[in-house]
Formats: sequence, C-alpha cells, structure tokens
Amino acid sequence: MAKKRPQTKAGRPRTTDGARTAGADGDFPVVGAREPCPCGSGRRYKGCHGRAAAHAVTELVQRPFEGLSGEGDWVALRELVPAATVTLTLKDPLPEGVPAVTLATVLPMAWPALRRDDGSVLIGLQNDTASGDISRDLADTLTRALTAEPGTPVQGRRAPAEGPRLQDLLDPEGAFEPVVHAGFEFWVPDADNAAPDVAASLERANAAAIPTVRLTGVDSAYWCETPEKNHLRWVMPYPEEKLLDALARLHAAGTSGLGEGTRLVGSFRAHGLTVPVWDLPSGVTADDVEKPAAEFAERLATALATDAPLTPDERRARGGLTNRQVTLS
Repeated sequence: MAKKRPQTKAGRPRTTDGARTAGADGDFPVVGAREPCPCGSGRRYKGCHGRAAAHAVTELVQRPFEGLSGEGDWVALRELVPAATVTLTLKDPLPEGVPAVTLATVLPMAWPALRRDDGSVLIGLQNDTASGDISRDLADTLTRALTAEPGTPVQGRRAPAEGPRLQDLLDPEGAFEPVVHAGFEFWVPDADNAAPDVAASLERANAAAIPTVRLTGVDSAYWCETPEKNHLRWVMPYPEEKLLDALARLHAAGTSGLGEGTRLVGSFRAHGLTVPVWDLPSGVTADDVEKPAAEFAERLATALATDAPLTPDERRARGGLTNRQVTLS
C-alpha cells in the first residue's frame, strides 16, 4: 500500500526540500554501510550512494505534518497533550484483518506501535524518532504495523530514506478529530486484567498525566490544569512573523486576553508552527474560555488582515512576545 516518493527525471530520489540526491541514474537497494555499493562503483556503500541516503534520513524537516488534515492538532498531540487518540483514514483500503488504525499520543512501554489481538493498529506519536523527519519515521512504523502479527508490538528503527511519509499514506480529506482522555485506559480492552508490565506502565502514565481539554469552538486549542494556574495553548497555522505582528497589535490594545484575570504570556514554536500561551486563573475551566477564545479568534482575524506598520507601543509589545519565545522541535 505504500507509495514511493516522487522521483526526478533521472530516477534519483528527492530530499525533503525537493533537491536531487547525488548518484547515478536508477534506484539502488539499501545495503550495509561497509558493503560494496550496488551501483557498481567499487566503493563502499557509505562512501557512495549511502552518503546521500544518510543525508536524506537525517535532514531535519522543520514542518513534518504540513499537508496533513489537522496539522495543528498533530503538533498539539505530539507536544502538549498527555492522552489522546485519533482514528486515521488511509488513502488505500486497510489490509484484510486490520479493522482500524488509531493514532495515540503514547503507548505502553513506549512502543512505537502495537498490533492488537483483534488486528487493529495503534501508532504512538510522542516516541523519539531516528531521523530528522518525524513523518517518514511514523509512516515506516505504520507500514510495518499493518503486517505485524496480531498481539505484538512494533519496534522502532531508522526509516529507509526512500520510504513513504505520512502524507503519502493518509487521506488528505480524512477527518482528524482527536479524542482527549483523562487517562490511558484506552491502551487495553480490560485494564483491570492487564499484564503486570503494562499495568505498571499504565499506573505511572496516569499519575503523570496533566488534565487537558480540547476546545470545541476553535481549532487546535488546548486547556490544561496545573497546581498553581491553568493554561491555554493554541497551535496556530499562520506565518510566524504575521502572527506575531497581529498578537502585538492586540496586546498593545489591551485585547489579547481571554477574560478577566487571563494573560497572553508568550509563545513557542513547535514543528514549524507558533503556539501562543495564556495564563488562566486556577478557577477558569475549559468551558469558561470557549466563548472568549471564539471572540479572540475574530479579533485576531482582523489584526492579521491589517498591513499598517506597527506603532511604537505595538513594537514594544512584539519585542516582549518575541523575547519570551522558545522552540520545541
């Protein structure tokens, strides 16, 4: 079911930015680093076509979920949300014996994937990946999970440089609707009778989970509860510079909050997108910020459409927001 990545006219694969990799015409299998290169050059693979393949695998893809349905939620589930699942829709029909494929934030024992006894597949999103392209690593895990023996986990590995990405496997029109859970009982059909190692992993995961709720009135916004204060973290798809200008306009005008006692405190970058963060009083629930968030989205849309130069107050506000920005990726 996997589809090969686009090839150049010379038959050479493209890297993540579309550039051609070095090498002679034609496709060559991946072999051991010290073995002779299959192209017939007489050199070892690592010093010939393996060099380009290794570069393609390790090159960092800044925005790995671009083009997928629900990109902002992919980022949130990767970085922000403890326990959530999403039913995935593939471009091709599921193989016989695989009733469903479900994305999960994490799986027991930090497994990259699990083929359940009933044949369904669970894919873990928050695992460490071996290359600079999360999308390719996850696609490789998914492809292997579809053919794994029922009742077995799938181990991680470095994905082949020419393997498919999620964008090649998933239906771009398929709905991406995360379901946020209070704990990780979705791991097993019967949590009370789970195997001892899985039960221990489940207990540890539940103890560490921060209560989190996905807002329903706006896209990719997640409320979470912490001991001292609550927060809203909102993954936004807009170009970073344009978004920061718009946030600065609202901040300078005193309209960047989400109600009494709330405050826009900064933002961070994650997988190519910007995530503004608000502090909320401890008594403010997810339901309490639904309406203010929808109203903020309208103010933000107006600010994003403004092309006027920033005023001195807006520039100072922008500088403050920029100084509190970090990168997670």
